[in-house]
Amino acid sequence: MHSRTVTVINPSGLHLRPAGVLSQTAMRFKSDVIIECEDKRIAAKSVLNVMAAGIKRGEEITLICDGEDEAEAVEVIARAIETGLGEL
Repeated sequence: MHSRTVTVINPSGLHLRPAGVLSQTAMRFKSDVIIECEDKRIAAKSVLNVMAAGIKRGEEITLICDGEDEAEAVEVIARAIETGLGEL
């Protein structure tokens, strides 16, 4: 299992478009991808779950990847979040 904490930089947080990009990125990997935010654990491969979490700009989230490609998954997904998920 690999994990990494990142800060959401999107001006409107993880609304539909960036949540979709995050979920599509997570689906490229065989590993399970979980987002921890405060006391919530969210399945990152579900755009509805990511949106429903209400993650705002400036919040720190922890990515947890577990599976055969976990190291690559955590790096790629964290980099996508750190660069604004295509919005910036």
